[in-house]
Amino acid sequence: MRSYKTEGIILKRKNIGEADRILTVFTERFGKIQIKAPGVRKITSKRSAHIELLNVTLLTLYKSSRSQMPIVTEAQNVENFSSLKKDLGKIGFAFYICELVNNFCPENQESQRIFNLIKNTLNNLETLADNSSVVDNFEREFLELLGFASKSQILSDRQSFMENIIEKRLKTKELLTYFIS
Repeated sequence: MRSYKTEGIILKRKNIGEADRILTVFTERFGKIQIKAPGVRKITSKRSAHIELLNVTLLTLYKSSRSQMPIVTEAQNVENFSSLKKDLGKIGFAFYICELVNNFCPENQESQRIFNLIKNTLNNLETLADNSSVVDNFEREFLELLGFASKSQILSDRQSFMENIIEKRLKTKELLTYFIS
């Protein structure tokens, strides 16, 4: 049994039961992990606003010897990217980044560089106007950090290259065409 703190970016959430959620989080110290957030769907929950998608959150997690999954005991919002979440096009790009990270990164493999890349890319999406170039830069750096391609390699069709690696289609990229004019 132990308790520890880590900063993480909420990538995905799944409702379990009446009041709980399973969150997929990319953390600073542990890489991509799944955690259980009990009771966060209740109206009275104080943690629910802190663990929304795309938030950077300081999490206090408890791992018991009986449980396979850490449990969220405290959550404090560090950055919520509120202006990014108000723009449908930008949020589409942000969800695409989350989909890439969720599909490519294995669980429990720490990578400070990938964590910083995700965080910086979300900041750039929020502040810069050219979202396509921000996402292109993310794809290049992300593939390089994972060892799939070097920066000097220019891939003409990165999407099909990435889909071949994960052996499934990237859904978010297809939906982006509806949001972007």
